[in-house]
This record gives sequence, C-alpha cells and structure tokens, in this order.
Amino acid sequence: MRVIAKKILRNFWTKHPDCSEQLKAWYQEADKSIWKSPKQIKKDYPTSSFLANNRVVFNIKGNRYRLVVRINYDYQMIWIRFIGTHSEYDKIDASKI
Repeated sequence: MRVIAKKILRNFWTKHPDCSEQLKAWYQEADKSIWKSPKQIKKDYPTSSFLANNRVVFNIKGNRYRLVVRINYDYQMIWIRFIGTHSEYDKIDASKI
C-alpha cells in the first residue's frame, strides 16, 4: 500500500514523541502490506474499526491516539485523514473527514 502523506505522521510524532515508535511501526507495516479487504486489515490489526467511505480507525499507543485513514483497495492507496488524541477524535465525524 502507498501511504499518503507520511509528513502528517512525522509532524504528529514530533509533537507527541510518546507515540513515535508506534506510528513509525504502523507506517512501515502499512507501506509493506497488500490489503485487499477490511478482513485482511482486521487480521493484522484486530482493534481497528471500519467506517463508511472506506475509512479505517487504528488505535495507537493503547487507544491513547487515533489514526483515521481512507483506503482505496483497488489502487492500494492509503490517505491519512486524521491523527489525534482520543478526545480530539471524539469531536470529529471520522466517516466524513
């Protein structure tokens, strides 16, 4: 999968260094993955959640942070849509961002 844009993650882990290793690991795993369906993601990330419009929510650092991505399985593309604390996540509509 091609992840767009790592810079968003890098900026976040610079501000929140306690999650830098987890975000770097997620990026490396996602970048090397060939996910064809939500079922394959769920196998690798059992705590992930699936929303409308091909949005997937990943729990980072024991659910302290949330990462929302949009996936196009046919083109093997992942777009970072949101990264933030759990309380910041509660204030957005993750299926529409």
